[in-house]
Amino acid sequence: MRSLPLPPQLVEQARAYADGSLTPAEPRNAATVVLMRPGDSAPEVYLLQRQASMAFAAGMCVFPGGGVDSRDFHSAGDEPMGWAGPDLATWASRLGTDEEMARALVCAAVRETFEESGVMLAGESEEDIVAEVTGPDWEADRVALEQREVSLTAVLARRGLVLRSDLLGAWAGWLTPEFEPKRYRTWFFVADLPAGQRTRDVSTESSRVTWLPAAAAVAAVDAGDMLMLPPTYLTCLEVAGHPTPESVIEACADRELEMFMPEVVGSGDEATLSRPAALEPLIAAHLAR
Repeated sequence: MRSLPLPPQLVEQARAYADGSLTPAEPRNAATVVLMRPGDSAPEVYLLQRQASMAFAAGMCVFPGGGVDSRDFHSAGDEPMGWAGPDLATWASRLGTDEEMARALVCAAVRETFEESGVMLAGESEEDIVAEVTGPDWEADRVALEQREVSLTAVLARRGLVLRSDLLGAWAGWLTPEFEPKRYRTWFFVADLPAGQRTRDVSTESSRVTWLPAAAAVAAVDAGDMLMLPPTYLTCLEVAGHPTPESVIEACADRELEMFMPEVVGSGDEATLSRPAALEPLIAAHLAR
C-alpha cells in the first residue's frame, strides 16, 4: 500500500496514546483465514467486502475471520473435540500463546471460515476432508454457529468429524494501533480451498464476496478501486509472490510469527504508519515496478 500522509489530528491522537495521555482500548483476540485456490500463475484469494454500516473496517475488503469467543475454548461438559494435525503444544509454539488460547484461535479460524464462506476444514479422519457442506442441514449448522447457538465442538462431535488443524498454516500477527477505538489482536492463518468444496456468499457482515488473484487484489488497491487495511493488502502482496496455495502453506514452516502493531513514524506531512521491517524489501520492489 503506497504510503499516504496521516491527517494531523490522527497523528496528535496517536502521540497522546503513545505518551500515556490517553488509555488504549483493550484489544480482542481474533483469527482470520486467507482462503486460497490455484490461479494461472499464483494463488487466488477469497475476499469479503464489509458492510458500510459495520463499526470496524466498514467498506474494506477482508479475509473471512472474526473475534474469538467463549465457544472456542474447551468448557466443562463439552465433548472432546476430534483433532487432526499438530498438537496444541505445537500450535501454542507457532502462535506464541499458551495451549488454551492456541486451541481457541484454531477453532475460531475454522468456525469463522465456515460461518463466512461456507467452507469447513474438517473430515472423518486425518486422511480425508468433508466434501459436501452445502445441503440444508449444513446451512442450519452454519446459521446456528453464526447466531452463537452452538459451538464448533458440538457440531463436529454430532457429525463424527475431526477438526483438520493440519490444513491451516500460521502466517502473521497484527495488532490494531493504539489510537483505534476498536482494537483486535489478530492471528492470520492460510488454507487451501478443500477439494470438492465451494465458497458461498453467506456472510451477513459483507455486501459482496469475490475470488481474485492476489496480485489483482493488490493492483485494485493501488488503483484506488478497492479498499483494504494494510495487513490485508500486505498479505495479498506476499501471497502473490508464491506460485501455488501449497507453496504458501509450506512457507509457514520457516516463518516466525510476531504480533506487529503499526505506529506513527515521521512528523507533519511526512507522518505515516510503520510496517514490519521484514516486508520492506518486498514493498520497495513492488513500488519500483
